Amino acid sequence: MIQKKEIDSGTGFDWGRTSRDYAKYRDIYPEEFYQRLLDRGVCTLGQDVLDIGTGTGVIPRNLYSNGARFTGIDISGQQIEQAKRLASEKNMDIRFLCIPAEDVPFLPGSFDAVTACQCFTYFNHEVLAAKISSLLRDQGKFAVLYMAWLPQEDETAGKSEELVLKYHPLWTGCGETRHKIQIPKVYMDYFDIESEELFDLEVPFTRETWNGRMKACRGIGAALPAEEVAAFEEEHMRLLRQTAPQEFCVLHYAAVTVLQKKSER
Repeated sequence: MIQKKEIDSGTGFDWGRTSRDYAKYRDIYPEEFYQRLLDRGVCTLGQDVLDIGTGTGVIPRNLYSNGARFTGIDISGQQIEQAKRLASEKNMDIRFLCIPAEDVPFLPGSFDAVTACQCFTYFNHEVLAAKISSLLRDQGKFAVLYMAWLPQEDETAGKSEELVLKYHPLWTGCGETRHKIQIPKVYMDYFDIESEELFDLEVPFTRETWNGRMKACRGIGAALPAEEVAAFEEEHMRLLRQTAPQEFCVLHYAAVTVLQKKSER
């Protein structure tokens, strides 16, 4: 269970409650999203990479073929179970562990890169910044990634978001606009910002997969009782039949920030 006062007004949520839907519906990042990492020298051939908040292992699984050696960690045992299952189905040799990022037991200098996708706001940064710096080798990189739909520019996303708020009025994952990832000042003691990127992506869905994507969001599947999740799913599907074609794209933006570890003196 994650509970922070600045997220959903302190309402707790647990990604493990929606792990099956997460595994099925949230592996949606377009190829360009991953290419931005590769272009910055992250997750490339021969690197040792730690993916924190790995969830169902989306980053390690989608970049596995590029030749990096991945370790994925998450606080949810259910998410790690799904990650192991999905990797095993593709014969991928990825190490997945259920452990908080702030408490990882690895030796200093164990990794060339660390990635954090769609999870950066959930960590204790006062602890994590020093921990990540310690885990990285000299000149190692910490890549933070995020992708969100744009409800003010995409009608389908906007209507879906309104329905999420009907079921979870305290949900704060709404109203996204393009913005760079906010890096807390504590990281500047250990890292320099190497690059910051913002770019738009058209992400394809069917009615069924967009319904699943919304059901697996923090405001629904990770937070609400099963009967309310089922009611949302039914009402959202009715909405999509009335307002969206069977196949469509949803406008998203992505943000990628790469930090480089400061040289040790």
